[in-house]
Amino acid sequence: MANIGSRIERIPDNKYNRKLLVISGFGNTFDSMDIAMVAFVLPSIIGLWNLSSGQAGLLGSSVLIGYFFGALLSGYLGDKIGRKKVIMYTLVIYCLATLVSAFAGQWEHFFWLRIIAGFGTGGESAILAPYLAELIASKYRGKYIGALTGFHSFGYVAAAVLAYFIIPMSDNGWRLAIFITALPIFLVIYWRRVLPESPRWLESAGRLQEADQEMKKMEKSVEKALGEKLPAPAATTASPAAQQKGSFFALWKRAFVKKTIMLWVLWFSVIFSYYGFFTWLPTLLYNEGFEISKSFGFSILIYLAQIPGYFSAAFLNDMIGRKKVIVSYLGLASVSAFFLSQADASTAILIAGFFTSLFMVGAMAGMYTYTPEQYPTIIRSTGTGSASAFGRIGGLLAPIYIGFMYPILGFIGVFLMTTGVLFIGMISTLLLGDETKSKPLDEIADEKIDVDTKEEVDSIESSSEWKVN
Repeated sequence: MANIGSRIERIPDNKYNRKLLVISGFGNTFDSMDIAMVAFVLPSIIGLWNLSSGQAGLLGSSVLIGYFFGALLSGYLGDKIGRKKVIMYTLVIYCLATLVSAFAGQWEHFFWLRIIAGFGTGGESAILAPYLAELIASKYRGKYIGALTGFHSFGYVAAAVLAYFIIPMSDNGWRLAIFITALPIFLVIYWRRVLPESPRWLESAGRLQEADQEMKKMEKSVEKALGEKLPAPAATTASPAAQQKGSFFALWKRAFVKKTIMLWVLWFSVIFSYYGFFTWLPTLLYNEGFEISKSFGFSILIYLAQIPGYFSAAFLNDMIGRKKVIVSYLGLASVSAFFLSQADASTAILIAGFFTSLFMVGAMAGMYTYTPEQYPTIIRSTGTGSASAFGRIGGLLAPIYIGFMYPILGFIGVFLMTTGVLFIGMISTLLLGDETKSKPLDEIADEKIDVDTKEEVDSIESSSEWKVN
């Protein structure tokens, strides 16, 4: 029996792949809508419960606190119990917590429920990219994972539109808006039926019969979409994975430590800049006397910039490579942030803000594609989740840090700092990253181990400390 990797690699682009993309993308859309909605309902909540600025700040960070733990734990569980189970469990957690939070009677209850909801959204977002990456042939993987990330933009725009029409309706408009973001709970029924478990993961866990069954279901669906039989898989000398074990500590083995450091620096710099930018930009502009920051059109324009940002990067992922996408988009985001720091007119602010948003999220599309490709199947989910979780530390710190530094550095200083942070992420990827464009996942893992660190792996295998093929 041919191994799972060779069977997936011979699958051409088709309607079934696009169906998987859309179904998985719904998860990212609703996750982002839930996260963004907190910012829109915060003014209503502050007035309702007479919150201090400190309490409001805690509520603003609540989702990200949960996001950190969700991303960290879901990565580990994804490698232990399977990708599909984690996707479904985290969806249920975030939907139920969000639903209950719509009826919260005190801000403390709302705070803890938003942390639980953030745990679900963080867990789901961290697992979706490695999951889809394992189902798509290498020739199309960059396009699909970049596009999957692009579904986040739909969530932010949907939250802005929903907030604009629903929240002003009544004093309880914010509760209705939160309630609507919990409706994806019904999606779990559909997911349970149509989403396959990752055959790569099943194979790596030694569940070869189940892996073969899932693969046959996928092949049947693909052949139905194509209207013809698939070609025979290429011959391979690789043997099926045999109940291998990985752990968080495996990320720091010599074979992966450079990649792990690079990814953690990249994720921290991008997420720090992203949340600092979107959290503080309207307030900073208003403090500088720009009324444009109060307009609904300004928020929509900044969010809409995410759509061409994500999908242009998704298109370029397979054309020029993930590393080049990340480096070029971060470089252009740095330039845009610099021009934003120098802007002194509304038109200049709109243009610079639009392109800062566009290039920042474009780098994220490359980053989400690039990260799962750095690790073999047994630690792919753990590696992706850990990098995402570390990035959320940046997301937590950015609003707090900018709040303290704005009185000292001013508007110019804050965005010059953002320029510098983005530049650090770019340099980290440029110096430490390797290109993974169009390479099969198995081949990428083999290169890291067999070429770069063969002696160490031989010693690990002989001592039975940790095994990976």
